[in-house]
Amino acid sequence: MLARMSAPTLHIVHGQPSWSFRSSHVHAHLTKLGGHLGPVAFRLGRRLVSPFAVAPWAEEKLATDTPALLRALRGDFFCAPFGGNGTPWRGEQHPPHGETANSRWHLTAFERALDRITVHAALKTTVRRGHVDKYVTLIDGHAAIYQRHVVSGARGPMPVGHHALIKFPEPDGSGIVTTSRFEHAQVFPGAFESPENRGYQSLQPGATFASLGRVPLADGRHTDVSRFPARRGYEDLVMLTADPKLKFAWNAVTFPREGYVWFALRDPRVLRHTILWISNGGRHYPPWNSRHTGVMGIEDTTSYFHYGLAESARSNALSRCGIPTALVLHLKRPTSVRTIMAVAAIPPGFNRVKQIRATKDGVELVAANGKRASAALETGFLRSE
Repeated sequence: MLARMSAPTLHIVHGQPSWSFRSSHVHAHLTKLGGHLGPVAFRLGRRLVSPFAVAPWAEEKLATDTPALLRALRGDFFCAPFGGNGTPWRGEQHPPHGETANSRWHLTAFERALDRITVHAALKTTVRRGHVDKYVTLIDGHAAIYQRHVVSGARGPMPVGHHALIKFPEPDGSGIVTTSRFEHAQVFPGAFESPENRGYQSLQPGATFASLGRVPLADGRHTDVSRFPARRGYEDLVMLTADPKLKFAWNAVTFPREGYVWFALRDPRVLRHTILWISNGGRHYPPWNSRHTGVMGIEDTTSYFHYGLAESARSNALSRCGIPTALVLHLKRPTSVRTIMAVAAIPPGFNRVKQIRATKDGVELVAANGKRASAALETGFLRSE
């Protein structure tokens, strides 16, 4: 049975007008500006964990030319087109990460169906005329967020992605990042940051690698990007291309001292890549001012790194190898993008996630050392209509 409930009212959360909603295991906030989902508190037993980051300047007065994206920056947000979008494409000039991450969303419905609530927000895009519907669902008993974005009324190539920002505890190496198997992995091929612009990077541009545990540095050495925080004073970006044959692709961050894992699931045929934006104080220009530290963007996309629409839609090094870097929107057939982000408690000694597999009631997370954890989840949600 579907019941329409009284819609949540807007109130200020970390400087942004936001809608707040909750289930038995999740308390979430969604900003009107940009549709950023955060902060989010997940209940694990008697405790709450909040893995998503909020920009340190969230409540400051910023320069008038600061993009809306940076004013709201927090949690997770949907990007269409994903990327910087510095280069126009066929007359289209999109803001960084698209109108979906910068424009004002409108709350369309707030509904309860048995054990779940769904927030439905909508946005009309103007740079490329179309419509985007955002559905955020919480299910009682699940420490998880189910998101579905539906793009309709538009056509042509479009890089898309989810831009989750995870805040790591202060000690170096406090979190351990792992992913499902990938076919290709590469450091961003250009200059991600440049000293003349007061930005610094540490990895070797364009380097390929087979393991997150051994990635080339610019000085000829190697580093382990799976352990974070690390490399204080630098910003880096790498991209991993998932095996499309997987039932679902996943990313996970294990926090052994905190006793839990954050993880995200997706269909790799829709969101093929994971971009890791490794942010640890390497930007010394406003509003960053070297204080955005211990944050990793774990961004599931179909894109050509974070360049944007023009570079993702045109022929590029990946698309020439048969690896998709943009979805194709159809005027009469909506495009649906789904993801699940969740947390799970882990037993003492659980070191890093090696495998996430579906079970009858959810998923089982298996550590490299054989220890196991589980989470109630509906993995069937990832299958698009």
